[in-house]
Amino acid sequence: MPSSFDHSVTRLSALLALGEGFSTEFKRSGTANLGREICAFANASGGVILIGVSDAGEIIGVSDHNRLKSEVQAIARTTDPPIALEIESLGNVLAVTVPMQKNKPYSFGGKFFIREGASSQQMSRAEIRELFYEEGLIHFDEMPCPRFSLEKDLLDDNWQRFRSRAKIPADMDAQTALENLHLLKDGQMSNAGAWLLAQDIRKFNISADVACALFLGTDKVHILDRRSFHADVYSIISDTVSYILTKINVAYIIRHVKREERPELPEEALREAVVNAVAHRSYRSTANVQVYIFKDRVEIVSPGGLPAGMTEADLGSKSIPRNPLLFAILHRMNAVEHIGSGIKRIRSLCREYGVEEAKIEVSENWFTIIFPRPEVPESNHLDNASIVAEGSHSDLFKASSGTKSGLSRDQVAIMFQCLSEQPITELMTLLERKNRSKFRSQLLTPLLENELLAMTVPDKPQSSKQKYRLTDKGRKMLNNLNLQP
Repeated sequence: MPSSFDHSVTRLSALLALGEGFSTEFKRSGTANLGREICAFANASGGVILIGVSDAGEIIGVSDHNRLKSEVQAIARTTDPPIALEIESLGNVLAVTVPMQKNKPYSFGGKFFIREGASSQQMSRAEIRELFYEEGLIHFDEMPCPRFSLEKDLLDDNWQRFRSRAKIPADMDAQTALENLHLLKDGQMSNAGAWLLAQDIRKFNISADVACALFLGTDKVHILDRRSFHADVYSIISDTVSYILTKINVAYIIRHVKREERPELPEEALREAVVNAVAHRSYRSTANVQVYIFKDRVEIVSPGGLPAGMTEADLGSKSIPRNPLLFAILHRMNAVEHIGSGIKRIRSLCREYGVEEAKIEVSENWFTIIFPRPEVPESNHLDNASIVAEGSHSDLFKASSGTKSGLSRDQVAIMFQCLSEQPITELMTLLERKNRSKFRSQLLTPLLENELLAMTVPDKPQSSKQKYRLTDKGRKMLNNLNLQP
């Protein structure tokens, strides 16, 4: 039978291993600002304050625990309404546990605080209204998910993937980690936990997927492609960003035999927009997040509108997470770069990338981020890529969706490289290909048959000295596409 001392050491070790975050605060000593922290945890889903631990997680320890306990209790009684705490000594560290509360919102000194990431932020009463469905209820992401079964749905592969992303020590068991992260309580997984560990998120929330569509032109009349992503939240974000990147124009910048890719829109800004849409959406809505890719723009639409107390003018300067537990774990997983700076960062990334700033449209029930796409000359039809030599063009994007030439982007890259004679090994290196026979059949042979490329030793196709050069016909095609350096 483990002793109480062993239990204390085990619990303290687990809390320290996870570090500071949404549900854990380290405090070196004393009770300064303690009321603020207690209030913030009470307005979220609870948490633990470890007094006697440095910000770096080093145990400093505190003395006279009985006196300190009395001071902490006195502070908790001054909150409005008073907050019931659980206080215990874990060795020479005092652990102050703020259980999940029922009478939200709570204030301290006439001010309201909420847990945001690993810190506590002051809020106005108007701003915290959106944090609750009705008076006295908690956030939807914090509520239990009755459809999630620990026995059937906590799959080992999903757990290992989540553990790695969330930086959970490999030797910590799943239940301990999930409880300390406030994703699991009394054996019941929260909605946020279910979404993060899902095999298919629709099992726990039918509209929690992301629907993507590619359209011909600038309206929704003709759909070229559609996809739905519905794994776990983190994977949904990654898959959605990858989908967008495969559907927008990409410039290939050739430097010697190396090829660099530059999407027409900044990948980081697109990712930030997708994260915001998924993390801050209203999961009570029956609508899903929608991504629309048009000829002239990319739209990312999220159900929920702005939280109460915010206006469009506040975007980039205020942050009121609609799903604080989910948001905090995504921050822990590095899916969120900087708390509270999403819109501001998106605009900044667009400016730095040299493209038009993203536009924001807000209504009562919807929040939309629109990325205008750079204009593409109608004469250039080359799949969704262009090939340029280093320093040869200031306008990198010379392509639109669709193709008149019937060539793939890799074939155009080969043609461009063969402006000077090239052996097959150099061409394969350029395109990072390893299978020589497939490279020949899929790429080289069609170019040779269409007389866009020619062999330098035509009588001996398998010659070790064989090289490939661009023909006059191939050169004219590149000239017509404005790709010749």
